[in-house]
Amino acid sequence: MQWECAVVGAGAAGLSAALVLGRARRRTVVIDADEQSNRVSSVIGGLLGYDQRPPAELYAAGRRELASYPSVEYRHGTVRSGRPVDSGFVLEPDDGDPILTKRVLLATGMQYCPPELPGLAELWGTSVFQCPFCHGWEMRDKRLATMAAGEEAMHSALMLRGWSDDVVLLTDGSTDLSPADVNVLQSANVTIDDRRVVELHSDNGQLTAIAFADGDRLVRDGLLVEAPLRQRSPLAQQLGAECTPGPLAADTINIDEIHRTVTGGVFAAGDVCSEQPYVAGAIAAGSKAAMIIVQSLLADEFGLPYPPT
Repeated sequence: MQWECAVVGAGAAGLSAALVLGRARRRTVVIDADEQSNRVSSVIGGLLGYDQRPPAELYAAGRRELASYPSVEYRHGTVRSGRPVDSGFVLEPDDGDPILTKRVLLATGMQYCPPELPGLAELWGTSVFQCPFCHGWEMRDKRLATMAAGEEAMHSALMLRGWSDDVVLLTDGSTDLSPADVNVLQSANVTIDDRRVVELHSDNGQLTAIAFADGDRLVRDGLLVEAPLRQRSPLAQQLGAECTPGPLAADTINIDEIHRTVTGGVFAAGDVCSEQPYVAGAIAAGSKAAMIIVQSLLADEFGLPYPPT
């Protein structure tokens, strides 16, 4: 059997795309390994209809909705590799037969790479976070810190001031701040601490203090850190898609305005190709990409003008 579209990844973008494809009566297979980055978070912040609800609830609801459409099949697993063939693409899952498909939508998401700091891993996604819009409300009016350098130091520290009056910028020994930067931060009542950070302390999964190389500790309730993104899967490169460095990731998939990669028939949506990952944006991107995929299939079948104007 040849599928019309294989959606790789069932996070916000993949589920949104699969829903549109199902409603368009397109034979669609969804392959997903349940590795969405925000699953470590206790809630989704700022998503209309799902605000402050666990990410797992959103994904479970999406899979239930897909079950209403007989043309869509959900499979749990990982796509190990993929390659173009004359009739489309062949994807090799880690368990099961090869998947032959006319179109591929890459929605595998990205892997966050926070600092390798003792004590951080168990706090990641809760009291240690990378996005104030996602976690700021839960951290409001608490004792906060941000650990960053360069331009990001100014940006992150001043951003946090919108949620708390008690903000400390940890430069971790960096000397990138100019006198003008220091003046701006001081005028915003941001404390600057230049000491080297060596460990995070916690109690019952909650950050309690930040330890420095000099043996001192800073009591804090939340910590904002830089967490660059990287591709979770090598599938994009295997299918010929191009990746380039972006402001938040070293290997963002290049797409055009209608979510096409440089490989005909391969599309991408969500965090894999976004300059600013967030759940609402991923849902919108998945929906848009799916509509374009449907039109591309109708162009093959009936000569529908494509790409759409």
